[in-house]
Amino acid sequence: MIFLLLPPAAIQSQEIMTAENYFDEISSRYGKIRDYEAFVTITRGEAVMRGKLSYKSPNKLRIDFSDPEDQVLVTDGELLAIYIPKYEVIMEQKLKRRSQAALASMVSQQGLNILKKNYGVAYLIGPNSIPLDETSEEKVIKLKLTSRSTAEGFRQIEIAVGMNGLIRRITGVTIGYEELVFDFNEIKVNQNIPDMRFQYDSPAYANVYHNFLFEAEE
Repeated sequence: MIFLLLPPAAIQSQEIMTAENYFDEISSRYGKIRDYEAFVTITRGEAVMRGKLSYKSPNKLRIDFSDPEDQVLVTDGELLAIYIPKYEVIMEQKLKRRSQAALASMVSQQGLNILKKNYGVAYLIGPNSIPLDETSEEKVIKLKLTSRSTAEGFRQIEIAVGMNGLIRRITGVTIGYEELVFDFNEIKVNQNIPDMRFQYDSPAYANVYHNFLFEAEE
């Protein structure tokens, strides 16, 4: 009988999914993805990079860039290699366990769980779909993640989820208030990507620099 006394808006409000539950739903969906392909655009200020991204669970990642042309970033989960053709240089890094997780964070359940642990989750505006941006008719649901600690690389992250339930855009604001945007287009999942794709045969003429980020983990 009590429900008969409630106005319709109050009943509907009980059915609205919280931002944390929605985030968990997206994370669970990514947990069922064995592999993933997309065209990615990375924007940092006026600098724009474009390429084809390939991911395979749990921590294999490759981006073949068209801009800068022929540049490659690839990891098999243990070794990160970045080929910069402009300088004929290959930078290699033996990865630590935390770095393995960080590289996969954009497209994996593991990475999304790490984000939830370190960031508070809320809807940017509300649970309803809104335009991706002011110039787009594409509809998304936007989440806002706010850092729980100044030790995190981003003070705030905005995640736009497409109507297919996959992440369409990630926008991060660094501690120094610099904006970094990842756009994902033409997403395809569970394409049976072979492990061979994540093995990179470097050009023989390129100079190789080892462990350019930190010392290798014993």
